[in-house]
Amino acid sequence: MTNHTSRTADRHGARRLLGAVDTGRVATALLCLAVVSTAPAAESGASSRERTLAAAARAHKAVKRTDPNSVLAHQQLLEKTKYGQIDLYFVGDSITRRWGGTDYPEYLKHWQESFHGWNAANFAWGGDNTHNILWRLRNGELDGVEPKVVVLQAGTNNLPWQGAADASHVDDIVTGVQAILHEFATRTPDAKIILVGLFARPQNPGAAEAINEANKCLAELADGDAIRYLDINEGLVATDGKARPGVFSDGLHLGLPGYIVWEKALNPVLIELLGPPAKEDHAPPPTGDPSAKR
Repeated sequence: MTNHTSRTADRHGARRLLGAVDTGRVATALLCLAVVSTAPAAESGASSRERTLAAAARAHKAVKRTDPNSVLAHQQLLEKTKYGQIDLYFVGDSITRRWGGTDYPEYLKHWQESFHGWNAANFAWGGDNTHNILWRLRNGELDGVEPKVVVLQAGTNNLPWQGAADASHVDDIVTGVQAILHEFATRTPDAKIILVGLFARPQNPGAAEAINEANKCLAELADGDAIRYLDINEGLVATDGKARPGVFSDGLHLGLPGYIVWEKALNPVLIELLGPPAKEDHAPPPTGDPSAKR
């Protein structure tokens, strides 16, 4: 996002501008403007990026999941923070969770082969949107953890399961990701963030335009240093938006070939940031879906 300080439209003014735009092919510049709020005077010494992230952190509501299985999963993840060493911290929704989950042994085997020696821990939970991830981070799942690298995958659950998404969905996704980035920036300031773009969703073609627009905004959050942006959609879908063979299990979640695409894209970045993996690994034990145990 360029030259935020020269923009005087507040959040509501930006939404009014968006209301006049065809939501089927909304202008990216306006969508990105919609997630920028005017920073208070107290933050005048902060950079434009810091003010933008801080404004998002105030605006984006953290929401607790209260269903029994999510409560149990949260307790599992709180325990995970207390064990081992965590240098590589993954957070997201079910797409990330399944990769390192004990209830998906094929994916877990690939996870362990891919990240052994980097002390990687998975703090994702299925069904979470950005509001839920933000709540978990603010309620213990980052306490006492000092990762060197964070892999953040979030936002697909802010979109409708079926049917078209509009500018409000894009706004919610980008503001949510900004709020999560602010959480890491203030609590683990030395960690490098790998921000993963939203994956394509062949099961809902109506969301394709919103995913593309959201990813354009997310890419603008990267600075090439503290925040790196990673988009793997070329490896997941063809130019017509149809899934490449085998990469999805259901048009939303990845199959093993999809995780292989993701790992190949992550690997050179992780080597750059963490160095080659060590022979020994000290990550906490993996967790899974509590309901799978019953």
